Amino acid sequence: MKNLFSAASLALSLLLCGSAFAQTRDLSTSGVPLDRIAAVVNDGVVLNSQLDEQTEEITARLRQQNTELPPRNVLRRQILERLVVEEIQIQRADKLGLQISDEMLNGALENIARNNGIAFPDLPRMLEQQGINYRDYRDEIRRQMTLQMLRQRDVIARINISPREMEQAMARAKNAPNQNSEYNISHILVSVPVTATPEQIESREKRMQEAYEKAKAGEDFAQLALTYSDSTTNIEGGSLGWRKGSQLPSIVAEQIVKMQDGQISEPIRTPSGFHLFRLNETRGGTQQAVVTQVHARHILLTPNELEDDQTLEQRLNDIRARVLKGEDFAAIAAVTSKDPGSAPDGGDLGWAGPGSFVPEFEKQLDALSENEISKPFRTQYGWHIIQLLGRRTHDVTEDKQRQQVYAQLRESKAEEETELWLRRLRDEAFVDYRM
Repeated sequence: MKNLFSAASLALSLLLCGSAFAQTRDLSTSGVPLDRIAAVVNDGVVLNSQLDEQTEEITARLRQQNTELPPRNVLRRQILERLVVEEIQIQRADKLGLQISDEMLNGALENIARNNGIAFPDLPRMLEQQGINYRDYRDEIRRQMTLQMLRQRDVIARINISPREMEQAMARAKNAPNQNSEYNISHILVSVPVTATPEQIESREKRMQEAYEKAKAGEDFAQLALTYSDSTTNIEGGSLGWRKGSQLPSIVAEQIVKMQDGQISEPIRTPSGFHLFRLNETRGGTQQAVVTQVHARHILLTPNELEDDQTLEQRLNDIRARVLKGEDFAAIAAVTSKDPGSAPDGGDLGWAGPGSFVPEFEKQLDALSENEISKPFRTQYGWHIIQLLGRRTHDVTEDKQRQQVYAQLRESKAEEETELWLRRLRDEAFVDYRM
């Protein structure tokens, strides 16, 4: 059984974030604190125990990866800053009323259990065997899901991609990394404050140049990330993990297409600072996407106070009989169908690929021959009859590429906007370090 506390199986893989379990210490009966405060963050705190726990967990992980550790005081300062930024986010989520329901949490835990080849009810026992308290574990997963929900609200949901951006991106895609390949990438960010002076910018650029020269000379990139990077991935040695071409930020994609495995990019300037990338490994290749599409039209009737299921089923049987005798399906659909999207077009649903319709609808379509009309059947939307107008095999490679380019644009903006958003939150917060 693989270790459930590995980065691949827990919140790191599920939520792209690597926190240790935050635990609050009780006070003794005499009122003397059993824990010290590492930092005051607005009206909250980061405890020394949290810092100790995460330091030990990250130190053990880095040693397993044979990564040379920075001085302990430097590592603890980096970890404390991450905990501070997380606490700021959690406070904002609380103010906004963002909550992860037990149903959402259980769904995430079921996925974790499934990915580790165990049943959900066995998860507490397996965690206990590894010395992990199940309640603390649930609290930490809920915390990481809350951070993801906040990012979705404050960053992802506000990203807009214009038609012009899409067309320009599609043109660039011809010379971009293969969308079906996967790339293992590491990253160093030397951040630049939004209000930086020319002197500060020059200083940060020199810092990046120093990291770049050392990386080009063959020094360990993970160690350089620990030393130089201001990104939250610095503790992971700058690792961004495996990403498909469609998931690469544009600033990365434009470099990756020119690189071989093991190569280092030149420093890149963006609003958030200076970036350096290393292409560790590539896998996968080109795939053509050909699917079977169906062309169909339907009539939908929905139950109401006057017409129940039995009445609607009989009405559709009567309509089907009229069409079989020669009446025009499209004309009847235009005046009777309750589907506002297709009724004006005579019930025409156009060409659609697998997964376009609910399972019950697709099951009926699969059973029809060309021009055949189904018997009435029910879905969550109401009662239907369908006429299959045709089938074809269709190359949707370009359609998929457009979807992938859109995802890449959004991911690119999301990474950059997340860095800026976190910096704004940090700059606006009151933080008092007690170490």
